[in-house]
Amino acid sequence: MEATNGAGCAASAAAAASKRVQIEKAQNFMRQYRDPESRELKKLSANQFMDVWAHYDNDGNGYIEGTELDGFLREFVSSANATDISPEAVTDTMLGELKSCFMEAYDDNQDGKIDIRELAQLLPMEENFLLLFRFDNPLESSVEFMKIWREYDTDNSGYIEADELKNFLRDLLKEAKKINDVSEDKLIEYTDTMLQVFDANKDGRLQLSEMAKLLPVKENFLCRQVFKGAARLTKEDIEKVFSLYDRDNSGSIENEELKGFLKDLLELVKKDDYDAQDLKAFEETILRGVGYDKDGKISRKELTMILLTLAKMPPEDEQ
Repeated sequence: MEATNGAGCAASAAAAASKRVQIEKAQNFMRQYRDPESRELKKLSANQFMDVWAHYDNDGNGYIEGTELDGFLREFVSSANATDISPEAVTDTMLGELKSCFMEAYDDNQDGKIDIRELAQLLPMEENFLLLFRFDNPLESSVEFMKIWREYDTDNSGYIEADELKNFLRDLLKEAKKINDVSEDKLIEYTDTMLQVFDANKDGRLQLSEMAKLLPVKENFLCRQVFKGAARLTKEDIEKVFSLYDRDNSGSIENEELKGFLKDLLELVKKDDYDAQDLKAFEETILRGVGYDKDGKISRKELTMILLTLAKMPPEDEQ
């Protein structure tokens, strides 16, 4: 009888503890990821990181912003307290000061919202998973991006599918000499998580713009104000752009160089949503407008025409 009562008490205690955890999660989602003694954040697995992202990106638009960001900051701060205080204990004044400091530290592109890569810099994660974000090694240019795209889009479908993405992530880990630390099951977990994070239209594969978020370049040079009519476009500016894309110094922009240039141009028009078909159609439209000679190359003269059109300015000699 006593054994039965003891088992019943243990079951009741376990149920109560489980219920308490569920209530805590409902009140403050971040509390479960802190060490109960030190209150420091524990290292998150790829799946846990995805759970945090999905919880706070309520509308699924790829950003934590507005009331989502307010909620995250309130819970992030209050979860560090040893006592179970409510996120509402963070006053609006405190929240304003916190948001200002937080965005200055983590909002790299200064757009007033947090994207997946910015959150990954804030939360402690598995070292090998963090490597896949390439924080310390962004690509130099879109030319390099298009070379990687061609290498891993092995079936030329215009998309990076799950198996191709897994091969890409495997090679990243090999490059970092970490592949021996990652099992095949863990690599599949990383691949699934990356798809969940970057596959914005949820079609189970990465289109060009989605892969560009996973594998960003240091800078889209064409976004500079000089190409938007804010200043005079000089011969030196044009030469700088030409040398940026003419990576092999052949005297013309061709192949992946041309694709990289057109990708950067396309991002000015369709910043967050474009695929390989958009790039092909854009290539035909842009190059037809400059009297493209169909040899698969862009000369300095043709580049000048495109950049002057972009800046909506006459040539400098005529100003």
